[in-house]
Amino acid sequence: MSEDRFLDGRITLSQPDDGFRAGIDAVLLAAALSAKPGERLVELGCGAGTASLCAASRLTDCHFTGVDIDPDMVALAQGNADANAMADRVGFVLGDVAEPANWGLADQVFFNPPFFDDPKSMRAPKAGKTRAYLTGHTVLADWIAAARKTLKPRGRLTVIHRADRLGDLLFLLNARWGDVVVKPVHPRADAPAKRVIVAATRDAKGPLSLLPPLVLHDGEGGQYSAEADAILRGRAGLVL
Repeated sequence: MSEDRFLDGRITLSQPDDGFRAGIDAVLLAAALSAKPGERLVELGCGAGTASLCAASRLTDCHFTGVDIDPDMVALAQGNADANAMADRVGFVLGDVAEPANWGLADQVFFNPPFFDDPKSMRAPKAGKTRAYLTGHTVLADWIAAARKTLKPRGRLTVIHRADRLGDLLFLLNARWGDVVVKPVHPRADAPAKRVIVAATRDAKGPLSLLPPLVLHDGEGGQYSAEADAILRGRAGLVL
């Protein structure tokens, strides 16, 4: 087990040494959330709780529930909530996206789903990473369906995914979702987007909006752009 720091050290998380390890995607997903005081947010596939805890550090008047199929990760995430003094408003439960249970209705749902449908597309996967990276017994449509079942009417969904899955996301959100917002994330200004952050409102009918991209790195030196640095340090959110 390793101990990792996020948001300029404000969040400390225990993560498995050899299993799936959360990184920048979880922080960007958390930064993309905005909420009113008292709202309840549910994270599907929460892992060690990185996105929920990063979001909770900024949205201090909201309550979070993380759901994961792995009991070891649920226990680890709850321990991380305790270690960061957030257990009073951040909790984690065992659950399967393929069989949504009574997690309670939420104002918002967010997730960073498994990215790959084919194990051959993974490079040297370790056993502990397989479930987090592969869709396994679920497909992206299951995640969208679980989010819909969990959301209140007019509730908001936020997803981070590979840029090449944007077409699939938009297809699945075409029916019974609206006010869709797409934020591309580029490694550099001259490189194609690698990620997209997509938000949508249940039962809405508003048009799709394509936002200006977030560019992570400036120049060739690998340093973060000013905008990305502020987000990763927890000094700014992502406006969707």
